Amino acid sequence: MSKFIIRGGIPLHGEVTVAGNKNAALPIIAATVLTDAACTLENIPDIRDVDAMLDIAKNLGKTVERTAPNTVTISGTVKLSHPADELARRLRASILFMGALLAKTGEAFIAPPGGCVIGRRGLESHFTAFEKFGAKIELRENVYHVCGKNDQSVSVFLTEPSVTATENILLVAAISTKKTTIRNAACEPHVSDLARVLVKMGATIEGIDTNRLIIHGVEKPAGFRHRIVPDYIETGTFAIAAATTNGIIRMRDVRREQMYLTDYHLEKLAVSLNYKTDSELEVKRAARPPVLSRKVQVGPWPGFPTDLMSPLIVLATQIAGTTLCHDWMFESRMFFVDKLIVMGAEVTLCDPHRGLVTGATPLRGQNLSSPDIRAGVALVIAALAARGESVIDRAELVDRGYENIVGRLQKLGGDIERVD
Repeated sequence: MSKFIIRGGIPLHGEVTVAGNKNAALPIIAATVLTDAACTLENIPDIRDVDAMLDIAKNLGKTVERTAPNTVTISGTVKLSHPADELARRLRASILFMGALLAKTGEAFIAPPGGCVIGRRGLESHFTAFEKFGAKIELRENVYHVCGKNDQSVSVFLTEPSVTATENILLVAAISTKKTTIRNAACEPHVSDLARVLVKMGATIEGIDTNRLIIHGVEKPAGFRHRIVPDYIETGTFAIAAATTNGIIRMRDVRREQMYLTDYHLEKLAVSLNYKTDSELEVKRAARPPVLSRKVQVGPWPGFPTDLMSPLIVLATQIAGTTLCHDWMFESRMFFVDKLIVMGAEVTLCDPHRGLVTGATPLRGQNLSSPDIRAGVALVIAALAARGESVIDRAELVDRGYENIVGRLQKLGGDIERVD
């Protein structure tokens, strides 16, 4: 296990380039299973979750080469339909190999996926969709077995716009020669990035960026070269870090069109967002007063992203007024706030989904432990803003989602080091 040692109270200043979107990279890695041809992924973030997905691809028989910084080429034929259980349990996104393997080989054996413990995330929507394609699903000795696939037109209505379920359906449909229609599909930027990769592989997809997708697959998908879209969650994370520490951060490789609702809520919290261009952003604490009574509620795209709720709660502790934070998606998202309370924050947990944050309150350094990726980076931001020294255990959880977080924060002036 690793830990961060952080001496806070120093405003962050400087420039940072936003990394590639991890939630786009993971399904695109799974998509390489569909073809034997070479697939080159550029702007791929160098993080633990990507390493885990690449390890699964290698375990299945694919050849993985790092040809340049943040560039990976994946090629070769799948030899297995059953990735090692310990690899599948390393992250939630391993479930995406189920759809890719079902499409490629006609069956898949996948151990129940792992990932952050932020609430119940069932697989029913995945299995219901697979059954539409004619597949049968069984649980054998704690391993899911999915087999069989017809080649008929399929229409799937998702009872909730699940990101991974939408991606799994896209992967299965990419090889189907008949029409597949997905209604109430997730339309987050990373879902659209996967769809654009499948188009490069030969599929025809109508409705990209919307919640109704029509897919005509291709029998023999081609290889591709693709640059992963920048990560809007990381953009929001660094914006929150700048405002929380009362610093100024300039970001490059931003996608302004992905930030509208995040920007709306940050501006209510007195955050100044100055877009030099649609891809360059300067963030600092605004001189104007905040809106004193605020509500932030997560939602499917284009709603406020659930992955930014934990960092935003930290920001709210440093801004005058009261913020009601509501994450109805995950019942454990709020459970890290007890660590902020120990640091001096005023947070009332109304129920598992809602927290009432009263600011501004000074924070003091503490010994803490990271519970998941997003809460972990939120605690890092809190420690950077706090007086005194903080120690945050389980730093490897933050490494799952943020590339070289220590080095990048040090370049911004943060007093942070990592101890293994």
